[in-house]
Amino acid sequence: MEDTYDVVVVGGGPGGEVAADRIVQSGLTAVVVEAEAVGGECSYRACVPSKALLRPGAAREAARSVDGARQAVTAALDPARVLARRDRFTGRGDDTGQADWLNSAGVPLVRGHGRLAGECRVEVTGADGTVRTLRARRAVVLSPGTEPALPPVEGLDQVGVWTNRQATTADAVPERLVVIGGGVVACEMATAWGSLGSAVTLLVRDQALLTGWEPRAGEEVARGLTALGVTIRFGVSALRVARDGATRTVTVETDDGAVLACDEVLAAVGRRPRTADLGLETVGLPAAGWLQVDDTCLVTALDGDWLYAVGDVNERAPLTHMAKYQARACAAAIAERASDRSADTGGWQAWSAQADHVAVPQAVFTRPEIASVGLTERAAREAGLTIRAVEHRIGDVAGAALYADDYRGYAKLVVDETRGVVVGCTLTGPMATELIHTATVAIVGEVPLERLRHTVPAFPTVSEVWLRLLEAYGL
Repeated sequence: MEDTYDVVVVGGGPGGEVAADRIVQSGLTAVVVEAEAVGGECSYRACVPSKALLRPGAAREAARSVDGARQAVTAALDPARVLARRDRFTGRGDDTGQADWLNSAGVPLVRGHGRLAGECRVEVTGADGTVRTLRARRAVVLSPGTEPALPPVEGLDQVGVWTNRQATTADAVPERLVVIGGGVVACEMATAWGSLGSAVTLLVRDQALLTGWEPRAGEEVARGLTALGVTIRFGVSALRVARDGATRTVTVETDDGAVLACDEVLAAVGRRPRTADLGLETVGLPAAGWLQVDDTCLVTALDGDWLYAVGDVNERAPLTHMAKYQARACAAAIAERASDRSADTGGWQAWSAQADHVAVPQAVFTRPEIASVGLTERAAREAGLTIRAVEHRIGDVAGAALYADDYRGYAKLVVDETRGVVVGCTLTGPMATELIHTATVAIVGEVPLERLRHTVPAFPTVSEVWLRLLEAYGL
């Protein structure tokens, strides 16, 4: 059986959904192939459930940060209600709503495992083993996402290790949890389960958390985790793990000679592309690995303009919001090329994915929250920019002091002195994740500081920190 569409999209996560929708809006036809749940990892086992787990603890802390409200908050979190609230957001993996949305957008859904079977052809193997072939007139868009990468720890694959999937969907709070890793997933899940009463130990191979961020961000997260009762062991790696068949207790041996006992182990050390069974070899590409793309998300290692890759699999900016952004650029490029109009009409060039070079916003919902966009001071210097960095304590702003007693937060701007524009910003503290978009607009818009000084923040809001940062710069 063979069906033909203008575009075949393999992967129904955020990038795949948006790409298919935008392609149909352009007047072309598209179909989505998905083997698991429409909506992807983010909707059911990552961003959405993790934030649902994190929010109750943050809300409780926010109430307790204000005198007068603090006295009214005397109980601990209710784990059963927290987990039930999370399940309301995820539907426990039921993708009916997402599938219905695709249908309403005019995008057919083919359930099954899709893999390339030559140029512009995708074979889909259904759950019952039947094979269906889809042919693309114009393009194939690959959006398979990524999967957790396990560290080389002896026995880890035999203990029922948690990855982000189990950590965000577990039905009970582990009494003791060991987390291997020091990145975003490790820090957020240590925060979430620590808030719910788990005794968490974080094993961090490096000497800091969140090593790709400004150093202050990792320091503030470490402080917050410690205050929550999480034990952080820097410079320590797990060597081997084993689970007792009778007690179900897991023992973790580390390279400094310690032996830790816990109920679950979470491995959060990174991700790898889900390309091993994608049929890349049928079109002359390596059978596995990351897919390199240009700013229209066209795969660069292949001749022609028919194969695209959006989202985490292209390794440009592995974040849900950036996958959606890339999908819009990709769909615009496909529609423009299909119309045979020249590039100078401003279509795909106007929509090429440029922001994921210079202005990728990141939000981490630890306590304190941290957020960043653009370059760190170190990255800017390594890029050869002539920069100046300015900092300000957010707690010194009147709006922050009113928001929370003893508000603790930090703001840093990285300025390109040659052009007089902001190229990086890092924020920590309550509301940091909501404040970062202002910096994103300034960076993407390349707003001159001389102009930015006229964007007057309302008083008394936390956003007034922008005024203080510009004053610190000398404006």
